[in-house]
Amino acid sequence: MPVRAPEGSTRGAADLVLRGGVVRTITDQHPDATAIALRGGRIVHVGDDREVLAHAGPGTGIIDLSGRAVLPGINDAHLHATWLGALWPRTLFDGDSARPWNPLRTNEQRRAAILRAGELLSSLGITSYTEPGLGPGEDDGPTGAFGSSVVGLYRELAAEGRLNARVTVLSLYGELDGRSSLPDVLAGLAAHRSSADPRWLRFAGVKIFADGIPPMRSAYTNCCYADGTAASLLVDGDDDADREGNLARMVAAAHRAGLQVGVHATGDRSIDVVLDAVERAQAERAADLGHYVIHGDMANSAQLQRMAALGVGLDVQPGIALRTRDQVDAVLGPGSAAAFWRLGEALERGVRMCVTSDAPVLSPDWRCQIAAADEWLGPASDLRQRMAQLLRCCTAEPASQDGAAAWKGVLAPGMAADLCVLAADPLAVAPGELPEVDVDLTVVDGRIVHDRTGIG
Repeated sequence: MPVRAPEGSTRGAADLVLRGGVVRTITDQHPDATAIALRGGRIVHVGDDREVLAHAGPGTGIIDLSGRAVLPGINDAHLHATWLGALWPRTLFDGDSARPWNPLRTNEQRRAAILRAGELLSSLGITSYTEPGLGPGEDDGPTGAFGSSVVGLYRELAAEGRLNARVTVLSLYGELDGRSSLPDVLAGLAAHRSSADPRWLRFAGVKIFADGIPPMRSAYTNCCYADGTAASLLVDGDDDADREGNLARMVAAAHRAGLQVGVHATGDRSIDVVLDAVERAQAERAADLGHYVIHGDMANSAQLQRMAALGVGLDVQPGIALRTRDQVDAVLGPGSAAAFWRLGEALERGVRMCVTSDAPVLSPDWRCQIAAADEWLGPASDLRQRMAQLLRCCTAEPASQDGAAAWKGVLAPGMAADLCVLAADPLAVAPGELPEVDVDLTVVDGRIVHDRTGIG
């Protein structure tokens, strides 16, 4: 496990220099950079080999990249790490409906699952992730991976310096994929606690389940399903109007408290309710807290335009789009899926979009998600530009969603020394080929946490 680099000035000799490769900063700066220097958990300099080696001293570690590519550390903005650690190498799309849930019954099992997930994520170049839903609403949940005990274990591991990725948590005051009530959410918000070191463990706000998913006919939609049925919001209430009002009150309460809201909303009607609630909350108190829609499968053009105008983000999972499109067509009518998951339009409209895995629903391998996004988007006139856009959706955009764009997500002096080193330049391959490009090195806070080939 890594030892954290001390905080301090970036003056003096670098702790670590990586040279002789390609540095993709995910900014407009230093397009021809070949090297990067790190000190005290921060980036000191990005530039050519000569410039960067000037920051080396007698104690500096120097890594010859031999043409490898350096990226900012990958940030998966929607990943259930504790459950992933229990299930891996299985995912929820593996096997049949009789697959085991691998429940975590003790804190020792939960702790081991978190650490196991951390090692797996380091091997994939992931240096930050969001646990989107932990808290008392799942204290009796069947997996044991989402309750209050997990929150306590994350606090312990952060205090011990045992986390080798930075973790953002959304608190869950209802059931996973299930009901929540306004009183429970209000009580949870009143008891919300932060952490001692938010750069390693940050309790950003609250997750709310507005609805389910289209294949299960549980997305809250403006139209009926093919069999004539319709779904309701998962929020408690006497009728649809009452449930919509309670969801809006939850969003408003979190916003007034200065907390972020991530709403699981897949149906177009649920997305409308969320956007209306955010708009009213922002009118009451002007603040950009990074609220976002999780999944947003059925978001239409007007809704994407509103998201961009309101600054509401969108967390998408292209792999789910590919795997469930036939099911969506079966429950909503032939051709329905083609109008969903408008990733290209979201990018064009400037929506803050994060490409995520939802692991263990899917594999946590972000390279596969980029390949899936490319497949869903269809042919591109400029593959290099598309790759650059999708890489931003795995680095800079999630950092912005975390409220951390000022200190992580891109490679620039003063930013966190969180790096992912690939065996080849991602801008030199097609997105569909990216899963074949190895992750050779992962650096978090200036310390190597994964070294596939021994270059470090």
